[in-house]
Amino acid sequence: MKSLLSSQPSLPTHITEPRTSLSRSEVTSSLRFYRDRWIGRKRCGLTLNAVLDPATVGQFGISESEFVNPAVSTSYRSSRLPKPNQTVLDAQARVCTGPTQTKPLNEDQAFKVFDTILRSARGKLKDEEQVSKAQLGAFFAAMTIRANAFPEATQWSEGEKHAMSNFWPHLVRALPSDVIFVADPEGSIMGVGSSIGPQYVGNGTNDMRLVGALREVLAGGHLGYEEVQGVLRDVLPLNVEDNKCSSGVNETLLSAFLIGQRMNRETDRELKAYCLAFDDQFGLAPVADVRSLTHYGEPYDGNTRFFRSTLFVAAVRSCYGESSLLHGVEWMPPKGGITEEQMLKFMGANTRLTPLQAKELLEDEELGFAYISQREACPSLYSLIGLREHIKKRPPLATTEKVQQFVKVGHVVYHYVDWHICYPYIQMVLFSSSRTLCQAIN
Repeated sequence: MKSLLSSQPSLPTHITEPRTSLSRSEVTSSLRFYRDRWIGRKRCGLTLNAVLDPATVGQFGISESEFVNPAVSTSYRSSRLPKPNQTVLDAQARVCTGPTQTKPLNEDQAFKVFDTILRSARGKLKDEEQVSKAQLGAFFAAMTIRANAFPEATQWSEGEKHAMSNFWPHLVRALPSDVIFVADPEGSIMGVGSSIGPQYVGNGTNDMRLVGALREVLAGGHLGYEEVQGVLRDVLPLNVEDNKCSSGVNETLLSAFLIGQRMNRETDRELKAYCLAFDDQFGLAPVADVRSLTHYGEPYDGNTRFFRSTLFVAAVRSCYGESSLLHGVEWMPPKGGITEEQMLKFMGANTRLTPLQAKELLEDEELGFAYISQREACPSLYSLIGLREHIKKRPPLATTEKVQQFVKVGHVVYHYVDWHICYPYIQMVLFSSSRTLCQAIN
């Protein structure tokens, strides 16, 4: 890391200007191989673009404001994204999770959270202090599912019950009807305002489908493959302007849906729907003419506590004739950690390749390595980044995006995937859905 931060580069620096229209001969990779050694490919001997020195900065006209510190991953967070209310976000970290991991709030914590929500609903909190619609949807969805479906140990604590009985008569007069629906969809939990939830149908056809699916999710139930795909295709991509969702999508309902499905522990058919909902957004995935292809699917939200080695492992394997494809994003909540895209951008790489351009790099005998950003390959899912920060915990997409195949191959496919101990069977089901020979390497 010292070599990355040093003002004097210890490794050769090679910068590639970003280009908007690239032919096969013009497509540039994040890595270059030279004829120093022969290991499987025609050219090898890896040279990384380690540091942008002052001369390089002047040559390419890069302003100091465009620099980000690769050791501080939060510096990659877009300033256009509105920040969530921290008090409610901390509460979401405790209650928006699974039936055994949830940590109920004590009385002091619950009173503080509900007081914050009430003051925000009454317009007494401004800017970043406001509780967002997505936060309200996620928090109250968690409270509802815990009351309806969780085991006794993770249902409402006595402190939460006391706080709710004190605040709900005031909240029901201040909160919009969609939030009241999420908090008490069948009118069986709160008592006061119990007629709003059962009668709520939303606004428009998109809301109607989402409300119908939510009734099942908030009761602790599961959905079919077609139901999940229908909801996702109705609401995505989000069109966010001026920190507000302008595509007519109800953020309260969508955030409740996403976190609710995760809290109920998704079935294999539900996760398969997330995995394949936008598989054909730009048509069929290109097929690379290579002997084998390894997909590297690490968590998109990066690493914060240990070294992120996948990029270097993939580069070395490509030197030995094993074509390697990485995919991810620059920055993703909840961790907001170091990602491959951050490292590649710091080294001067082009991180805006389309799947077709990536296919050409994989077929190039001098390279055999490529990186695809979700921003280019699946903008519908990429549009959820801001919402995902406000629901705090990982949604079902955090599992399925790791096994996406943006470039396919007609022979052997390997997956190097961050293996989640809670989802071993489901992850194997997702691998098998690709209809190719898949092997979990991690």
